Amino acid sequence: MTRPGGAAWAWEDGQDAAELHRLLVLCDAYQAARSGTAAPARRIETTEALVSRGSVHVLRRDGKAVASFTLSGSPPSGLDTAAFPAARDPVYLSRLAVLPELLAEGSFAGVRCVRQAIRLATGAGADVLRAEANPDLADTRTMLLGLGFEQQGPVHADERGRRYVHLQKFLRQ
Repeated sequence: MTRPGGAAWAWEDGQDAAELHRLLVLCDAYQAARSGTAAPARRIETTEALVSRGSVHVLRRDGKAVASFTLSGSPPSGLDTAAFPAARDPVYLSRLAVLPELLAEGSFAGVRCVRQAIRLATGAGADVLRAEANPDLADTRTMLLGLGFEQQGPVHADERGRRYVHLQKFLRQ
């Protein structure tokens, strides 16, 4: 989609794991610096596996990967599914990443990603979309809540001090 005088935006399934891993790591570093929290440890092998399964979705602007997310019927490694209420067919949103330059200028690329995830999950027949987020990333958490996600339970911390919350959005069928 191109707007008059604007950039061409397009969705695609992720193909280049190295490119998408770089985007994820850049976003993590930017968010960590802004929030004063540690960036998550990311493994290229995980990115490669998710790309090979067709689980990574990429937003491109003028051909450049500017945002991405993972959408899967299986929970991400380490996610405590018992923290969520029962669901018939949950889908999991993870690894949301936006190019730091876009985050700095207040772009809606992250909103575009979550809206696309909602469309895809609904189209796949899911009844809920679930995510885990760092509550210290205030803009991300506010965005998710604004798009209809509800926090499930309290803020948690793991043995390394990493804080996280469980979020869920009910999808209309």
